Order: sequence, then C-alpha cells, then structure tokens
Amino acid sequence: MIFTKIKINDGYLKVSFNNPPINMYDVEFSKQLIQLMDEMEADKDLKVVVFESSNPDFFVAHVELLNVHNFPKGVGKTGLSISWPDIAKRLEQAPFVSIALIRGRARGLGSEFAQAFDMRFASKEKAIFAQVEIGIGSFPGGGGMERLHLLTGRARALEIILSGNDYDAETAASYGWVNRAISDSQLDAFVDDLAGRISGFDKSAITSIKEIMNSRARVPTNDEIMDTQVKFFASLQMPEARNRIKALFEKGLQQPGDLELNLGKKI
Repeated sequence: MIFTKIKINDGYLKVSFNNPPINMYDVEFSKQLIQLMDEMEADKDLKVVVFESSNPDFFVAHVELLNVHNFPKGVGKTGLSISWPDIAKRLEQAPFVSIALIRGRARGLGSEFAQAFDMRFASKEKAIFAQVEIGIGSFPGGGGMERLHLLTGRARALEIILSGNDYDAETAASYGWVNRAISDSQLDAFVDDLAGRISGFDKSAITSIKEIMNSRARVPTNDEIMDTQVKFFASLQMPEARNRIKALFEKGLQQPGDLELNLGKKI
C-alpha cells in the first residue's frame, strides 16, 4: 500500500505515503488516492488530515510520464476528470481541513498536489519546489495554471512556470506558495500542534469556515481546470515535447539519481 493511515484521535488523521523509488504520481498512486478520498469523506468525525511523505528526498516527484494516458478515466464526484483534477477539487471542497507537511522535492504535479491542500508547511532545509513542465515543452496541467497564481500572484507564478527552476522553502514561503518554511527539527511538532488544535474544535464550524471561504475567495472553476488539462495532454503529443521527454529518459528521468535530485537545474 502506498498510503498508511494513522488515527491520532477521532478528528485527526495522519497519512504517510511512499511510492518507491521517487514517489511519482503514477496510475497506482492515483487509484489508491481515490479510494483514500472516499474513506476520508465517509468519516463523519474527521476534522483534519495531515499528509506527509516517508521518502526524505521526494514529497511527490512529478507525474509518471510513460503511462500518463493510462490514468483512471471518467468523470469524478465534482464533475472533473477522475484521475487528478477531481481529487484536487474534492480536497478543496472537503468538510475537513487538509494539511501538507512537505519534505523533499515537490515538482510538477507534486507541486500541484501540495497546492490542492488547504495549508502547506515545508521543511526549511529539505523542501524543494518547482514547476518543471516547460523543460519538456509543456506547461502545468494539474491545476498549477489555475491555483499557483492565486497563491503567489501573477508575476511570481509566471517566474516559477517560465523558469522551470527549483525554489527553496524559504523562497516558496515568501512567495505564498506555502504557508511557512519551518526548521526541519520543529516542523513535525508545529504541524502536529496545529492539527491537534483544529481537531479540538466543532466540525460544523470547520466545515462552515471552508464553505464560506471557498465562496468568498477565488477558486478555480471546473471549466478552467479541464480546459488546461486537455491542452496539457495535447502538448505532450507535440514533436518538441516528445523529443525533450525522450532525451530526459535517456539521461535518467524517473529513476533515482542525479537527474531527478537536481531536475530543476538539469531539465
């Protein structure tokens, strides 16, 4: 199993995940995450969930490219594509609070995975963020074009997406990409204290706060997300993208090693 659930108390769930060797968002990751979302939404007592990777080098590396067209098909509960856009929207609309505790690399869909959570807290020393899609001749297709600029502002989102570079946690925090960059030795305690505090409040109040916030704040529409998703998959079929992806696989893409560790510099 990729996901391991630890019930801290009736209202607080911690989810640890590991998909060796580099925590790619692949077909099995997607299928198990859909099942996990079903379970969490069915838990009437759940108030807050914390997601963390058990791989110290990778939060979520990026989407798995060889089988990108084999992800679960169909329309999900929110009316979006079931494989990832629907999961992200379900997290956004969930009656519980979702928190990402981030160590390691969160690039491409890994960054977009983090963006879908209600809050993000990153290890100052160990978290790295990037939108590397431009390096394969494409652009973010998992909500990054819709959510990132809402967190960072337009100019910084353009910098991030057009550079394809790695960004450290302190820069990500200063840009609004994450809530805070926290010293690694203090990160677990900080997130645990926050989640524990939230779990002590009334679920009806928590749910109402999220519902009201979603109705007041700007959140991506289904049409916006699906329009970009369709364009993203189309871009992967362009000759330029195919050539870039092929060259990267020849250099070690999707394998543990120097390229994946330093993808923002070498893509």
